[in-house]
Amino acid sequence: MVQRIRRTVHSAIAPIVALIGAGGNGLGPEHHKREEPTGRRLFSLSLLALGIVYGDIGTSPLYAMRECFYGAHPVALTRPNILGVLSLIFWSLVIVVMIKYHIYVLRFDNRGEGGILALMGLVGMDKSRRAAVRSTLIVLGVFGAALLYGDGMITPAISVLSAVEGLEISTPFFKPYVIPLTIIILILLFFFQRRGTAGVGAVFGPIMLVWFSTLALMGIRGILWQPSVLLALNPMHAIRFFITNGMHGFLVLGAVFLVTTGGEALYADLGHFGEKPIQVDWFSIVGPSLVLHYFGQGALLIRDPGAAHNPFYLLAPKWALYPLVILATMATVIASQAIISGVFSLTRQAIQLGYLPRMEIIHTSRAEIGQVYIPSVNWALMFCTIALVIGFRSSTNLAGAYGLAVSTTMIITTILAYVVARDLLGWSVPFAATVTAAFLITDVAFLGANLAKIAEGGWFPLLIASIVFLIMTTWRRGRQILNERLRDGALSPEDFVKSLAGHPPVRVPGTAVFMHRSGGVIPPALLHSLKHYKALHKQVMLLTVMTDEVSHLDDDERLLAEDLGEGIFRITCRYGYMEEADIPALLERVSRELHVAIPPMDTTYFLGRETLIVTSRQSGMATWREKLFASMMRNAESAARFFRLPPNRVVELGAQIEF
Repeated sequence: MVQRIRRTVHSAIAPIVALIGAGGNGLGPEHHKREEPTGRRLFSLSLLALGIVYGDIGTSPLYAMRECFYGAHPVALTRPNILGVLSLIFWSLVIVVMIKYHIYVLRFDNRGEGGILALMGLVGMDKSRRAAVRSTLIVLGVFGAALLYGDGMITPAISVLSAVEGLEISTPFFKPYVIPLTIIILILLFFFQRRGTAGVGAVFGPIMLVWFSTLALMGIRGILWQPSVLLALNPMHAIRFFITNGMHGFLVLGAVFLVTTGGEALYADLGHFGEKPIQVDWFSIVGPSLVLHYFGQGALLIRDPGAAHNPFYLLAPKWALYPLVILATMATVIASQAIISGVFSLTRQAIQLGYLPRMEIIHTSRAEIGQVYIPSVNWALMFCTIALVIGFRSSTNLAGAYGLAVSTTMIITTILAYVVARDLLGWSVPFAATVTAAFLITDVAFLGANLAKIAEGGWFPLLIASIVFLIMTTWRRGRQILNERLRDGALSPEDFVKSLAGHPPVRVPGTAVFMHRSGGVIPPALLHSLKHYKALHKQVMLLTVMTDEVSHLDDDERLLAEDLGEGIFRITCRYGYMEEADIPALLERVSRELHVAIPPMDTTYFLGRETLIVTSRQSGMATWREKLFASMMRNAESAARFFRLPPNRVVELGAQIEF
């Protein structure tokens, strides 16, 4: 039996794996590849990744199977239907999670980093593409990123709530306390976000190892009751399920899709762990444990159809119920911690790329720059997550809101991956289109089934995504218009140096650093300073900090320093979107390269702070978006705090600009 199953699975997926593998490895000769870990380091990274990467998909067994037979579109609890749903679950895990993400998408790293913004950055590297096509692809990427904010609100709510609901299995006494207890756990979870994962990250992996081991043992227990449940590995059972149930069977795909949610998260965590540890975890622990557990739940339903209201907890022995509730709660808290941290990381990337205004960012680890905490985002997530629990009141109701955002994100990922495969891997159009079409068939089917959830709650992640998308595009467009206004009639650095030579002002000792977004013009703060003080520092640094659409830059790509004469220097510094700008350290390097002294205690930073006045002047944006942009400008974190400049060495000069 086992050998026959193995041959069936291998014969089905081997052509697809061979097709994908034929594309080659890497993204060209300039592709950044990290050194693959081995031995003890591989084991350590794999254990850590188990807690961070697989928390979301690892807690799906709490509710996924139940929703197929007890959710909004349940099918009859017959043996053929159970085998059909199990077959759909198994092949969804194989096609979407294993082949698409672990074998295909993970190879598209942006200098070691993954995630939809990293993929969008790879798409943006081809400047030769038509502007309209490039803009459309970037808009898709931004909307895909916006969808993840809704996911970051729903995942903690549905995961923790489904874990706590296990208390109702033992006695109805706990039913009135499920929602209050869930809210308390969520409040504690968000209040502890400020501490970061550095201190508790070491225990995440071992706890999730216990969790997946428990899933596997529970699954084996069920399979031993009904070994024939393994027949569901045959995809014919899935085909017969659709033939028998028709449109009703198609709608069940919306519940089946819940087993894959979290698959997109493993790509986003690529930069933290690398490809190999993530794959080792899936093929050795996560994948087998999930398959065994889902089949165990299926066996339980064949044996006892009355267990459909909560097959996860009813699969366990009665004596293990309370320990299992505690373990499940710990696992869901870990899964929630991971998705919330992912939202923080995504927000930081969006700020660096110019899609969100500056916010207060607190680094929770000195060793890992990617571990950040953003207070404003944290409290917004907490408010929305608690509101979801109060509004939907059960994990079954929340399941109606879950899946639509993730399925849309997966489609966007597939489309962007096609472009990257064509541009950077050099795949031919027929080959890349064949691979993409194979994945899109599954993605579109899942999206179609999830569209039926819009009225049941699927509107919520779409609403959140639309709001975030509006904010991101308004900020991006507003910054472009503002930069154009600042460049209109502005003086070039070369002309400014010539004017200094002809009419030299009073020069005072010290160094002045004028930060500006564009290195092609003189910062307005410099002109205001010269106008008011009637003097200029002996050394003037015109500093522009730019963020590229790659995750990291090498040191030789970082800095461009030019001596324009008359003590004026133009400094252009470039960073990847996963890097932090360290201005004082940058000036030390400038000092060495230009052979000029820049004493920290004799250096003053001049920053411009624009106040926008919304007028009837045509800007290219609707008036209400102009007002939104002006509001974001007023509430953005100051550049001095964002770039961590010495507070006693900063001078801000304001200017009013009609918008």
